[in-house]
Amino acid sequence: MGRIHRLSEELINQIAAGEVVERPASVVKELVENAIDAGATQVKVALAEGGLAAITVVDDGHGMSRGDALLSLARHATSKLADLEGLSHILTKGFRGEALPSIASVSRFSLLTSEPDALVGTKVSIEGGGTPRVEDAAPIGGTRFEVVDLFFNTPARRKFLKREATELSHCEEAVTRLALAHPEVAFWLEHAGRLLISAPATPDAPQERISALLGGEVAPHLLPVEERRLGLVVSGFVASPEFTLPTARGLYTFVNRRYVRDRGVNAAVQRAYQDSLPPGRQPVAALMIELDPRAVDVNVHPQKLEVRFADPRGVQEALSAAITRGLKAAPWRQTPGAPQGSPVHAHYALAVERFLARAQATPGLPLEPEPAPLAREAGFGTARPGLNEAPPPGYFSSLRFVGELGRRFWICEGPGGTLVILDPRAVALRVHLTALARRFAARELERGAPGLFAATVALGGEALALVLAAAPRLARLGIEVEGFGGDALAVRRVPAELEGCELSALLASLSRALPAADAPGDQWLSALGLLARSAPVPASVSHDEARSWLERLDRADFSLPVSGAGVVVRQLPLLELEGGAG
Repeated sequence: MGRIHRLSEELINQIAAGEVVERPASVVKELVENAIDAGATQVKVALAEGGLAAITVVDDGHGMSRGDALLSLARHATSKLADLEGLSHILTKGFRGEALPSIASVSRFSLLTSEPDALVGTKVSIEGGGTPRVEDAAPIGGTRFEVVDLFFNTPARRKFLKREATELSHCEEAVTRLALAHPEVAFWLEHAGRLLISAPATPDAPQERISALLGGEVAPHLLPVEERRLGLVVSGFVASPEFTLPTARGLYTFVNRRYVRDRGVNAAVQRAYQDSLPPGRQPVAALMIELDPRAVDVNVHPQKLEVRFADPRGVQEALSAAITRGLKAAPWRQTPGAPQGSPVHAHYALAVERFLARAQATPGLPLEPEPAPLAREAGFGTARPGLNEAPPPGYFSSLRFVGELGRRFWICEGPGGTLVILDPRAVALRVHLTALARRFAARELERGAPGLFAATVALGGEALALVLAAAPRLARLGIEVEGFGGDALAVRRVPAELEGCELSALLASLSRALPAADAPGDQWLSALGLLARSAPVPASVSHDEARSWLERLDRADFSLPVSGAGVVVRQLPLLELEGGAG
């Protein structure tokens, strides 16, 4: 009796799915890549439960005929590769013809598609790799994929997945990589109805796409890089060494617009930064390597994350040269208003060192607005009429964060070589109050959708009655509460700024401070101030986090009335420091 037999097509697809479909993010990647290969200009991704419950990808690409739609679900059927010669000229994202049948074999899968100007569309549904069900459908001018209950028929695979938040972060990263590679395509990603990524097409301004995906705080630090050699072009943007991350998650490298992880490429980037990066920090960059497809093998990894270069050394040298030249020409290397090589920074560093040593030896350094050696000028935020109510535009973004003093104050270098001392409590108060007031005025707080936040708070009988009676007015501030039995109160929603704060004391105080439901907006400012003061204060911060707070502070409204912790900043001239620090 023969021992060898052929595997069923269904089992073959499930085995293939083990290589192609590792987690929900793998599905997102494959479907979005198909959309890009189909010439889409808009791609929308919607997820439920981190992609475990449902993944929907909609594009406006060229779509498929009914015959092509059915054939796309057969293994090794593809429009992107016709013969062996084509394997050395791969410029599309996919080419193996494995993704769709693999995904369909481990999910409840459906696709809806139509070609341009088609009068009838096609819907194909498959459950767990079974027999396809084909139906007529309204034409949509593109393709819509829906993947429900991923790994429902392979529970052993499903149990190895991580929690929802982790899987969601992987899906977000998959979209980020593809969106960075294709600024000419608009991308949207939402989860449970909440928009996570909104990246309109920016074909002529790729740096805007980088800012949209990696955060607006990176924008002022982006430096263009370019290196052209025979058959090879390196281009993109790197962030100056003042903007770094603790991990390499901000390093994105692409080969012919395909995201890759290559040790040699990453090592070349690290070498270019080796004399500039602070210890323990990693660079931020989005770098495009373009070369003849015949000079790179993309068929060396099941998920196409690794490549093999015909001339790896040449690629690495071009990368290092591009980055090194970009960093040398960067404005951060120049001293504003002083000739190259000016010793002002050395003097400043010495003055700060002396000042910090003196301040740390003197507990309770006075920084309040009343008489104190450092308080000759009122700081921004004292709300004293006519005197420094608000800083000049862009003032806080111009500061260079140096470090923290006694885990209590932030020390920065200001314009003209001044030492700037900030109180993070006042920074947080101004930032949070501005954000809350603007959203309150636009009625966004009360219209906010319930999120993942939920908490149970224990209150005394009188306080509980007051809070429940104030529930309709609390809702105007974005706080949703309801009785939970006994002395317990269920808090279903709070503004994002308040997540992690002490809710019981806040609710008890807030219920007594709320104005009447029909009170004008200015009468709600004291309640908004109470919310802002209750929001968590940044404790120990990294340079990147401090920079983000300073940029948000530049957008703060210093005309809003505050009580307590109003002084944001003190400013001392360098000469005064040098004269008094000896």
